[in-house]
Amino acid sequence: MSRATLILDNPKARQQAARWAVTAPPGTRVEFKEVKRTLPQNDRMWAMLTDVSRQAMLGGKRYDTDEWKVIFLHALGREMTFLPSLDGKTFVPYGQHSSDLGKGEMTALIELIFAFGAGHGVVFHDRADVPQQEAA
Repeated sequence: MSRATLILDNPKARQQAARWAVTAPPGTRVEFKEVKRTLPQNDRMWAMLTDVSRQAMLGGKRYDTDEWKVIFLHALGREMTFLPSLDGKTFVPYGQHSSDLGKGEMTALIELIFAFGAGHGVVFHDRADVPQQEAA
């Protein structure tokens, strides 16, 4: 087995993880991640990014939703690198994927977007103006 993923949501999955840990060859990497962000969180993030992109500027410039997402993920402390473009004239950000965020990280991102928007006069048109922590 070169890769495997288990969701630790029942005793059988936990037992399987323990078996794999005991029999894994030396040097095997193990990674634990919190529960993934939810679809309602994702929908809320994109709605908020749409409002920010339509109403706010940064450094006198408007950005689209994807650009704002990268800006906010960077502010959240997500790792990012810049790769050269094919023409060698610009750089492309890499490593900013909201799909890999856990529920807690997504909540922090939504709160960051809300705080920025509140400080820049953005009117959010989502279901509520205040970010809500989702149940685990």
